[in-house]
Amino acid sequence: MSLQYRAAVLHAAQTPLSIETVTAAALKPTDVLVRIRAAGLCHTDLEVIEGSLRYPMPIVLGHEAAGIVEQVGPAARGVKAGDHVVLSWNPHCGHCFYCDRDTPILCEEYLGKGPKAVPFDGEVRTTLADGRNVQQLMFLGSFGEYCIVSDQQAIPVPKEMPFDRACLIGCGVMTGVGAALNLGAIAHGDSVMVIGCGAVGLAAVQGARLAGAGAIIAVDLDPAKLVLAAKMGATSGIDARTGDAIAAAKRETGGRGVDVVIESAGSASAFRATTEAVRPGGQVIWLGKIDVNNDVSFRWGSLMQEKRIRRVSYGNTRPRRDFPLLARAYLDGELLLDELITCRIALEGINDGFAALKRGEAIRSVITFD
Repeated sequence: MSLQYRAAVLHAAQTPLSIETVTAAALKPTDVLVRIRAAGLCHTDLEVIEGSLRYPMPIVLGHEAAGIVEQVGPAARGVKAGDHVVLSWNPHCGHCFYCDRDTPILCEEYLGKGPKAVPFDGEVRTTLADGRNVQQLMFLGSFGEYCIVSDQQAIPVPKEMPFDRACLIGCGVMTGVGAALNLGAIAHGDSVMVIGCGAVGLAAVQGARLAGAGAIIAVDLDPAKLVLAAKMGATSGIDARTGDAIAAAKRETGGRGVDVVIESAGSASAFRATTEAVRPGGQVIWLGKIDVNNDVSFRWGSLMQEKRIRRVSYGNTRPRRDFPLLARAYLDGELLLDELITCRIALEGINDGFAALKRGEAIRSVITFD
């Protein structure tokens, strides 16, 4: 018998999501059926709703989730029924040009199928009541009671990890912490600036702390987020409405600029500030994003002097290595996640949750399922 469940479906950009009953297909050999227990509302989902990220419709959004494995296909590996899992949105083939060069985020299958919002085999897994296909955002579509993913996307974590905090590891926390720990090359005592203190930026602050940074300068427009950044490890905060982040970077470092700048604000002015605030030979990591068709301009001199600039999407994660490590760091009290959750909502509250995210009132609203 086919599985029917409730999910939030987007039929067109700039319209509300509707809660509908969808029908799941039978599992393919390497598929995994996950009962979603918690899913975070991320800015990437909001970009699809607003139309700045363009995907085929109708579609189930959601790509930051945790749950329990209900069933696995006969050829699924690395996961079994009953496992508690955090879901990864970056499946990869393991043998294309980019996978062979250890960059699974650029996997040719991932990049080819992602914009179509279908699994690697091209076959959709869910349909609406009228028989139309429903796409899955980022190979997940986790704003529903269930979702079907490939076995490599379901990453077991300790069962004592709460689902509403575990889900955050799947995107925002992994992106921010990973940028600092996996890519930042932050040495003990280094100076780091984090511009934008939403969920990703606050995770980057924590990653810098865990890496041993000596000075961590947090920059945001919201004083409340700067207070939270201080709790998570920032040694100073700059209110971008009244303060000068570039001047602060110079002042903190005897005029050089900071060793590493991590940008997670997603604005043209923030991108420009990163290249001015970093020292010669330092590293800039861009995590935020704007509409893919928009331009950003820079003062050419700010790009000189051997500065290294890297755009990063997922913190160079290796999910089977990193997700359990971050879960254990939370359970050991080294990684703060409770403070990232602004509110917990039911699936029916999803549109209000995205409205709060758009207004800048929420760090993370998390949908929880009983």
